[in-house]
Amino acid sequence: MSRPFRFGVVAPLRTDLPTWLALVRRIADNGYSTLLMPDFPRLQPAPGPTLATAAALTDLRVGTWVYASPLRPAWLTAWEAHSLSELTEGRFELGIGTGRPGIDDELREKGQPAVPPNERLDRIRETVRALRDLDGDDRRTPVAMAVRGPKARALAAEVADTVTFVQSPDESRAEVARLARDFLAVRDVELANAVSVIGDRVAPHMAPPNTDTAAVRAANSLVTLPDDPAAAAAEIQRRREEIGFSYFIIGADFADAFTPVVAKLAGR
Repeated sequence: MSRPFRFGVVAPLRTDLPTWLALVRRIADNGYSTLLMPDFPRLQPAPGPTLATAAALTDLRVGTWVYASPLRPAWLTAWEAHSLSELTEGRFELGIGTGRPGIDDELREKGQPAVPPNERLDRIRETVRALRDLDGDDRRTPVAMAVRGPKARALAAEVADTVTFVQSPDESRAEVARLARDFLAVRDVELANAVSVIGDRVAPHMAPPNTDTAAVRAANSLVTLPDDPAAAAAEIQRRREEIGFSYFIIGADFADAFTPVVAKLAGR
């Protein structure tokens, strides 16, 4: 049986606070499941207090999309994740990955050493282990992992509740579909599709601003959807049926225009 659809919005605080709070209320009122924050120090407030604010304002689930594991010790990420689970009464989802391109430069700028790839995965494992210890028997904070290579996929098969595949904007649908098929053969989890391009628009913090949207469409990439709501809804249904994606993540700039798709597929 197919998993039900749900929809999340990556909504960093890039405006004045009243404008962002109004956006959060609209996202909740329009039937979205989850409000998500990226992990970009100095470009926005820290994810923890920002997500706690959103959760206190609405009944939305909240989550990180995604914590970069090299930026913090594992125990600190686990402590923050468990704290958010407690403060939101179970509405927090820990999204975590090994870090975006250029993360080593960011670490050096902050006076921290670069973290080798294997150690980044070890830090994710340690984070989830520490989180489970903090959660105890009364709570289980969901974990979403952004993965690509075989070692990351193997770890996600052990510890993740939701999985998304890191992909370049012009990567073919066939390759990502293969990754999804192979993963689901190992473990049945929720698969998330991060959509950074809708029509000719690119979501901030989800893809480079100079992304060639025509090239993305020509590649039949899974990071894009049509801007026509009916066509987008049909394509999303196709992706669930053919690949297994049921959780779709879009940028905040698309949230209002995308509401008819959420209403059609998520029942509101």
